[in-house]
Amino acid sequence: MTVWTTIDSPLGELLLVGEESATARGGTALVSLSMPGQTSGAVVRDGWTRDDGAFADIAAQLNSYFEGGLREFAVECAGGAGTDFRRRVWKAVEGVPYGTTVSYGEIAARIGASRAAVRAVGTAIGANPVLVVRPCHRVIGSGGALAGYAAGLERKRRLLDLENTRPPG
Repeated sequence: MTVWTTIDSPLGELLLVGEESATARGGTALVSLSMPGQTSGAVVRDGWTRDDGAFADIAAQLNSYFEGGLREFAVECAGGAGTDFRRRVWKAVEGVPYGTTVSYGEIAARIGASRAAVRAVGTAIGANPVLVVRPCHRVIGSGGALAGYAAGLERKRRLLDLENTRPPG
């Protein structure tokens, strides 16, 4: 069964979509986390059930992240929709540590793709269905330029600022 809720955040209202899971903390695996105005963001569909309680653990982790208390999510993501290439890119993105950035070219190298695959890497990152939790905001253009974020470059900048202004610890 597909469940959903919304939560407030410093980035605006987040739409969380999930599936029941016997292995996920709190019993819900995250399928999508999207923001208003996001390119290809999720929209609530007929047949989905609003269940705020199903997302209690995920919402608590997100709130802790936004407040500076969480640096790594423990959220099960469901529905690995995507090609093998996309899944490899997403796994590489998940390995980018809090407070750091890498280029699209570095992600390509991490998955064993050529530098010519940078555009395909960008497309795969742009299809990330679980923003924030899978930290695609940590992937930047060559030379440090902010580039490509499905929820807008201002939100990407805010997430990077949030991570880089916290004291270590």
